[in-house]
Amino acid sequence: MLQFFKSPLPTRLIVLLLVVLAVRLPLLWLGVPLTMAELRAMLVGERLHAGALPYRDLYDATAPLAAVLFAALDVVASRPLWLYRVLAFALLLVQALRLNFVLNRADVHPERGYVAALTYLVLASATTDLDTLSPLLLGHTFIILGLSAMLPTSREGYDNRRLFRAGFLVGVAALCYLPLALFLLVGLFAVIVFAANSFRSFLLLLCGFGFPYAVAATFFLYSDAIPAFRQFHLAPTLSGLVMGADGLPLPLQWKLLVLPGAVLLLALARSFTTALGLVFQVKFQQLMLVWLLVAVLMMAVGRGTAPGSVGLLLPPITYFSLYLWQKAPRMWVMEMLFLAVLGCVVSVRYREVLHLEGLLRFPAEARYAVQPSARYAKVQGQRLLVLGDDMRPYLNNSVGSPYLDWRLAQADFGHLSEYAGVYRLSRNLSTVPPTMVIDQTNRWTELQYKVPAIFGRYQPTATPRVYELK
Repeated sequence: MLQFFKSPLPTRLIVLLLVVLAVRLPLLWLGVPLTMAELRAMLVGERLHAGALPYRDLYDATAPLAAVLFAALDVVASRPLWLYRVLAFALLLVQALRLNFVLNRADVHPERGYVAALTYLVLASATTDLDTLSPLLLGHTFIILGLSAMLPTSREGYDNRRLFRAGFLVGVAALCYLPLALFLLVGLFAVIVFAANSFRSFLLLLCGFGFPYAVAATFFLYSDAIPAFRQFHLAPTLSGLVMGADGLPLPLQWKLLVLPGAVLLLALARSFTTALGLVFQVKFQQLMLVWLLVAVLMMAVGRGTAPGSVGLLLPPITYFSLYLWQKAPRMWVMEMLFLAVLGCVVSVRYREVLHLEGLLRFPAEARYAVQPSARYAKVQGQRLLVLGDDMRPYLNNSVGSPYLDWRLAQADFGHLSEYAGVYRLSRNLSTVPPTMVIDQTNRWTELQYKVPAIFGRYQPTATPRVYELK
């Protein structure tokens, strides 16, 4: 199989797509489980489609460009889970083919073809976590698109436009998922080892990075939302308040990293024992080592559970695996090794269908899908305000207030003893009040006492701690 994909003929690309689809598509017959990250994205998209402005009218830390994309998808259809999955696969495909193109064009390895794209997509298929359209997956696409802009400085001399474009794409990625700004460290290393004037080149990179944020800040300035942009986009992400809240549990993420990690270790061992012919190839190898370190740092920032975290490791694993799959005296060993990796990917992905969960000792990702809450089964089609962290009531209802993320909502609900907090609550809920309020924090009495103009308009229902508008 490896020898077949070491050819640059277009027919190899068609077979590549068929192989990846053969691994992914059969699970669709069992249904597509909704993840918590996708539910949050759909709620953000609905709220913005209804006319809300990010941060000013919605207490949520979703980055601006990701929020705009979710709103655009909601224009196409209401809560289009199928569209989310198709777009996620399309982004993975773009990442794999773009990285494959860059590696071939830069001559970082003597052998060309589609082996890099094959490795990228096969390893990405080991978990359904990368089937989820997440802000990290969206932003990571721009990081990979910016890789080529960092390389020609070593071969063509000083190029202002390419360095600015590299920084610009990192800035766009950060507007999708702010911690991706850490990839400026990869750009800095590329400038140090490639560019003729390192300090001036890094300033160009920083200018490119700052330009998207300057545009976003200007928009929020004219929308009278700069304080909210800082409060709900910059401050929570930098403090780690909401990072990794919607992803898979950390123990499961660690187990899903076993297979990519084993491939990475074997590939590193093979690459360090392979003589590199060109100085450029040595520098590129160093660049990918820095990329690997930044990816690990990114996973630590996201607490290891941010949706799509595994995808951060795919570019360095793909690059180093080229040395693992290269020609050898016993090429059949490498072929069997790759088939073993492919078999492991299929076994891990279909462990629930094949009843391998007990043998592999970790559950399927579908077990962590969003399930309707039996307690709120009678609450259907309402505009809700949920006082608490449990977002399951929104599964069959819509967001009826700016307070989507309960931790960020503490900016108002945590200051009920202050006039400013009570005033913000009254202002945010008085225009179009939610039709129902679900109290998960047992503070209804306090709210009725301190904000009677709003919460005095609700009466209890047959469901405990659920109140409806009179």
